Formats: sequence, C-alpha cells, structure tokens
Amino acid sequence: MTAEHDVWTPANIVTCVRIAFIPVFMVVASMAHGYANAPLAVAAFLIYVTLSLTDKVDGYLARSRDEITDFGKFLDPIADKLLVFSALLLLLEDGIVSVWVVFIILVREFLVSALRMVAASSGEVIAADSLGKAKTAVTMVSLCGYYLAFALAAVSFNDFGVISLISWALMVAAVVLTVVSGVQYFWNARHVVFKA
Repeated sequence: MTAEHDVWTPANIVTCVRIAFIPVFMVVASMAHGYANAPLAVAAFLIYVTLSLTDKVDGYLARSRDEITDFGKFLDPIADKLLVFSALLLLLEDGIVSVWVVFIILVREFLVSALRMVAASSGEVIAADSLGKAKTAVTMVSLCGYYLAFALAAVSFNDFGVISLISWALMVAAVVLTVVSGVQYFWNARHVVFKA
C-alpha cells in the first residue's frame, strides 16, 4: 500500500466528509432564516449536531485502528475551526452573537496557529491540550443550543429563551476558555516564542 493510500483512512474520510458538508449546513441555515422556516431550521440543527459529533467519530476511528496520520492531525483541527466559524458567522449575521465573540475566537486561532508554525520550524509539535479541547467542545455545544432553540421555536412557534440563555452562558464560558487556553499555549511554549 502506498503512502497516498495510507492517507485515506476511515477517520480521514470522515473528516473530509465533515468539511464537505459544512457549506451544506450554511446554505440550509441561511435559508431557514433563524426560525422562519420550520423544516429547514430543524434540518440545520440536525446537520450541525451530526457534524459536531463526527469530530468524536474520526478521533475514535483513528485511535482504535491505530491509524493516526499527519494528514489527519493537519485536517481535523481545520475541520473543527471551519465548523465553529461557519455557525458563528451565521449567528453574527443575524445579530445573535456579538462581533467581539467572533473576533476573540478568531484572534486566538490565528495566534495559536502562528505559534504552531514557529514551533514546527524548530522541530517541535504543539498538540491540542485538554483545555483547548474543552474550549472547542463548549463552543460546539453552545452553537448546537442556539440552533436547537431555532428549531424548537420554528416547530412550536414559541420562544425558547431558556435554551438561548443557556447557549449564551456557554458561549461566554467558551470565550473565557478561548482566552485562557490561548494564554496557556503561549506560556507552555514560551521557550519557542522568546528564543534568542
């Protein structure tokens, strides 16, 4: 089996499918206009939840089959970021989340990505730690909550403010984790950042 074939493991295929379906989610969610269209609002929620859960699926497949590849290490974080920002930008467009939420998360991702590139040039790998993974998980749960509130409101024509409030609180927690985990990355890699 060639190295090219080695790349196309079940885990990496799941990751690629996840990325391919992100534009589908964005189109469906945009057409739903929040909770104006019940079938599309429900579909947007179900698609987003499914895509979020596949993050666990590809990780499980890679570990259980001992098929962890450099391609997967490169692609999986990108899939996570695309999934998060696709939903955030749609919520920003509808005025549901603050531009500062998107800005803080975006800046952190740019800085950590730059840090990883600098570290890689020195032969070091900065892997995702538990705090970074918690940040991603809380953000995705918050986003799922927002789209759940849209779907329920579209179906029942009621305002599910409690779910929206919980989602907002989780988003605040996600922003805090974003800042703290970003600082932790730089602190742990200070020998790379401040290398003479």
